[in-house]
Formats: sequence, structure tokens, C-alpha cells
Amino acid sequence: MSGESSLLPATLRSLFSEFPYPFFPSELPDLPIRGIAIDSRRAGPGCLFVARRGGSVDGHDFISQAVERGAVAVVGDRELDSLPVPYVQVDDACRSLTYIAAAFHDWPARKLTVVGVTGTDGKTTTCNLLYQVLLAAGLRAGLISTVNAVIGDEVLDTGFHVTTPDAHDVQHYLAKMVDAGLTHVVLETTSHGWSQHRVDACEFDIGVVTNITHEHLNEHGSYENYRAAKARLFALLARTLPKPQGNPRLAVLNRDDASYAYLQVVVDHQPGVVSLAYGLDPSAGLRAADIHYSPAGIRFTATGQGLRIEVRSPLVGAFNVSNCLAALAAGVCGLGLDPAAAARGVAALTGIPGRMERIDLGQEFTAIVDFAHTPNALRVAISAARQMTAGRVITIFGSAGLRDRAKRRMMAETSVELADISILTAEDPRTESLDGILSEMADGARARGGVEEQSFWRVRDRGAAIRLGIRLARPGDVIMACGKGHEQSMCFETTEYPWDDRTAMRAALAEACGVEGPEMPFLPTQEQGE
Repeated sequence: MSGESSLLPATLRSLFSEFPYPFFPSELPDLPIRGIAIDSRRAGPGCLFVARRGGSVDGHDFISQAVERGAVAVVGDRELDSLPVPYVQVDDACRSLTYIAAAFHDWPARKLTVVGVTGTDGKTTTCNLLYQVLLAAGLRAGLISTVNAVIGDEVLDTGFHVTTPDAHDVQHYLAKMVDAGLTHVVLETTSHGWSQHRVDACEFDIGVVTNITHEHLNEHGSYENYRAAKARLFALLARTLPKPQGNPRLAVLNRDDASYAYLQVVVDHQPGVVSLAYGLDPSAGLRAADIHYSPAGIRFTATGQGLRIEVRSPLVGAFNVSNCLAALAAGVCGLGLDPAAAARGVAALTGIPGRMERIDLGQEFTAIVDFAHTPNALRVAISAARQMTAGRVITIFGSAGLRDRAKRRMMAETSVELADISILTAEDPRTESLDGILSEMADGARARGGVEEQSFWRVRDRGAAIRLGIRLARPGDVIMACGKGHEQSMCFETTEYPWDDRTAMRAALAEACGVEGPEMPFLPTQEQGE
């Protein structure tokens, strides 16, 4: 059950007093509601149970269990009668949850300045950069990302795998921020979050896009649908109610990305919303000039909008120039923060867990763990590695089961084209055949001239794949385990096995270097042979 509100108890009637969609019956009782549950197993006394339809489970089938556990009212989108508790029928229970949860917590986003960040790659880094910019400017800011929620000194884990938290959890985090006296929040939003309406009631003031490339087409059906889901962030800017603290309604767009022209048209049709483009393109409103790359980080000058900001960051790679620009555009141009303070905030972010994270146990080559799990992200990660060394680049990665199949070949093609050695391995195969996934990837590798066991290898066990990469590495090389990043589990069949690429990399390096280190985490592929 979602955390109970610290405000006066909500009632069923009050939860629908500002509800934006039709519901039946129109008159609801003043029945006290103590919490919200979307899982019947987590329903408790006095809660409202929201029955949502999922891909394989329909919450309506579990209403009786929720009522047995104490639910005093139910919301759903099927026609039902003869329930022992009040039933509110809506058009779409999933879409309705965000507004019900916001009302339960007394609309916390209306009391905060909310910056939403979306895109395919770079969202988490951009969110953390902007969060540091806000802190450096002296603001009391919070962060909700796919990694964690940061509320003052409290850090809350938001899940094993990466997506926007459920709608009632998002509103719960926002309410805790209001209670803690925070004034600003940076909210990372995924395409799943948008398609499932998890953040529709977040009253965004500024929307930022990093890029929109090939990803999640299994859920959205096409790139156009995926892009449209991301674009909902900018449509919602126009719906944000006026706030006492102001409401910039600024859309921050990536001028260098293929999505720019489409998103600019979307923004142009939103009353009261203005846009600002950032990037390397000369027409961008905020541009990067005099860029310098090194293994120690990046430095450049951000110019435009009457500004000239000298920027230094320990983050590496061209893609982080773009992420820094996005954060500066939102903070300085959108919120009017001091440019010097913003530059200090950018410099303060030394790294993100699982994002180009170096693992060093004294070896003579560079070992990195990165979250790159899309063709574009892999491309920019390899490019960043090239800027770090004159040696070879070795990549270790897989492609998830029950997800976008097209990217399996694309990931392998990208790596064979740009890296020196590619090792294809397991990455959340779920209920699909791991051998089948690796076969598809190998086909992509061969299509780009890859030769098995010369330029690319197939290794079913991810720990063994990392060990192989380390054995193949020479002094000065860069070896990268990509695709899992900070994630803490890997799914085989329907079981989540504890797994952290950083622990696995340390374990394999410790073995190779003859030093103390952690044990290699267990995966079922260890028992099945490499």
C-alpha cells in the first residue's frame, strides 16, 4: 500500500473532486481512504484498491482478495456490480491512478518546481547533473530517477530494473519532498512511464529531452509511437496550473538529435510553452564551443542566450557534453540560476553508478561498466572509449529477452563496426532462449564482417564473458561491460538472480591480478557451461 498521507485523511469523494475524466457514479461517499494499493497482496485496512489491466494480469480478478485484506473501495474500468464496497468505474484505471494518487497527497507537484527529463539515453546523467546544479545554486532540491529517489539526506531505491516508479509511488515521493521543505525536484521519465500515464499529474514546469533513438519498439510498435510517448512531456507543460513560485513552461530540446524537428512542432502547438534548443549545431540557442576531451573528463565553453559559461566535468565522452548543456539550459536559462553556480554544480558530479564507471584493481588496462543498452548508447560509449586510449576497445554485452528484437542485430552490428573485440553474452533472457538471442546477435555481427572467435565471441555465462574480455585485454586497452550498469539483478525464466556487473568485473579482475576481491555472482548459466 502506498505510504499513508500525513495530511488530513482523504475521502473517496475528495479523490475525485478534481478528476479530469468521466467516472461513475458521479456522487461518491465521504468514505475515509488511508492509502492506495495496486497489488491486492499489499492492500490494507482502509485502502482504495485500483484494479489495472496489465499485459498478463488483470487487477479486476483480484478485487475480492483486496477487499478481504481491508480495501474499503475499488476503482476499475470494467463494468462490475454486487461488490461489497463502493466501486468507481473509470475509462482507464491505469491513466486514472496518477490523478487519484496526486489528490490523495493533496497535489504535491503544485507546491514544487518540477523539471522533467526524458529521452532514450542520458536521462539519469542529465537528471543528476541538473540536481547538482540546483544544489550548487542553494536550492532545496530532490531527485526521482530510475536509480533512486533523493529526499534531503534520505536515499530510496526505486527498483531492480529501470523505469519510472508507479504513479502512486511518484506522488508519495513528491509529498515527502513537500513535507521535507524542498522547493524543486528533477524527475526522470521513461517511455513506459509516459505510455502508462505514471507522471501525468506531475505539473511539469520545464521539460528536457536528451535524444530519441531506437528502443522499446516491442511496447510502442514503432519509432513514431515511441517518439510520441516521449513528446507527451511537452504537451503536459501547457496543462500545468499557474504556481505561486512561477511556471516557466520551457521545453529544452536537443538540436543535434533527429527528434528535434518533430518535437519543435509539438511545442509550437502548446499554448504558453516556449522552447530552447541546445547542442553543437550553430543554430542552437545554447551551444558548446572549444571542446576538449581527455581520460580525466571534458571541458568546453557554453555560449548563447547572452551567456558564456566555462564548463569542466570529470565525466567523459561527447555525449556528456550534450548532457551538461541540457542541464545548463534548464537551470540557467529556464530557472534563471547563476551561471557560475551552475558550472560548479556540473563539476561536482564525479560520476553516476554504472555509467562509464571505472573499476581499478591495479590492472594495466582500463575496465569500465556502463549502462549502454541501445545501439546509440553503445555507439557513443565506444566512441568515448576511443577518446580514452590508443589501444583496443573490447565490449561485453547482450540483448534482453521479451524486448525489442530488432536491436539485437543492431547492437552486434554497432559493436563489430566500432570496437576491436565484441563478446556477446546473456542480458536478462527471461523466458526466451538465450542461445536463440545470441544467434540473432551473431548474425548481425557476421553481417558487418565479424569473424567468430577472431573479432567476436559468444559466451553464454556473463561472468565467463567478463573473464574472457580480461584475458584478451592488453596493456592500454579499454574493456567495457555494457547493458546492466547499476542494475542489481538478471532475469532467467521468471527468476531474478542477484547480479551486479561492477561486482562481477571486480571479481574477474581480482582473479586475473591475484589480489583480494569479491566472489563472482552466481547465474544459472554457470551450471550449463559457458
